[in-house]
Amino acid sequence: MNDHTVGIDVGSITSKAVLMKDGIILASKVVFTGYNVETASRKVFDEVLAEVGLPPEAVGRIVATGYGRKGVSIAQESLTEILCHAAGAYYQNPEIRFIIDIGGQDSKAILLDDAGRVKNFTMNDKCAAGTGRFLEVMARAMEVNLEDFGDLSLQADLPAKISSLCTVFAESEVISLISKGASRENIIAGIHESIGARVSAMAKRVGLRAPVMMTGGVAKNKGVVHALEEKLDLPIEVSPYAQVNGAIGAAYLAWK
Repeated sequence: MNDHTVGIDVGSITSKAVLMKDGIILASKVVFTGYNVETASRKVFDEVLAEVGLPPEAVGRIVATGYGRKGVSIAQESLTEILCHAAGAYYQNPEIRFIIDIGGQDSKAILLDDAGRVKNFTMNDKCAAGTGRFLEVMARAMEVNLEDFGDLSLQADLPAKISSLCTVFAESEVISLISKGASRENIIAGIHESIGARVSAMAKRVGLRAPVMMTGGVAKNKGVVHALEEKLDLPIEVSPYAQVNGAIGAAYLAWK
């Protein structure tokens, strides 16, 4: 019986899939998107089904989202990231009224009404600053594993000042700070504070309202979450499913 649904979120760096049955999450998977959107979407679809030993014919509906959603031929429908992120966050916690999503190449601020519908939003998709790509560039300049960024930044005693919001100029600032002997911990904390400043300003323009949830792969970085909490003066909820939130919303809307 094809009473299962799958949401596929094809991002610039990773593709995510979530499998649901009657609105309950059964499995989730993340793979690198690579060059071919179609290949990535089929791979993550196959892997999420393999996780529970389910054949493709058991899936009644597939909804795609993300920047590569139009290239997912196995989906019956494609929906915007804004809609799916809102649905995913509301599914996980119906009390949430604001979402900050930081992905590989964009960041979003989404205000929800009391019924979980999108009331207002803004999106930074024209500039890498404040995104996962920005952090990747900085990690490369610092010769530090990106996975270590969060823990290192929390050890800072005096976060460095990084004034530029442009990735290229910010990288030059970081290289200059390294040459001046600033500690890695302080530079990384400064990088996180610059992201916090940019994203919090974006959030306030939309109309910030608590409770706040952070989604997207960057939500795994404790340093960025901490910097945002400081700038917003609010606690931020981070779900264990933060990276696959868009796919959750897509699977949930497929079921609905």
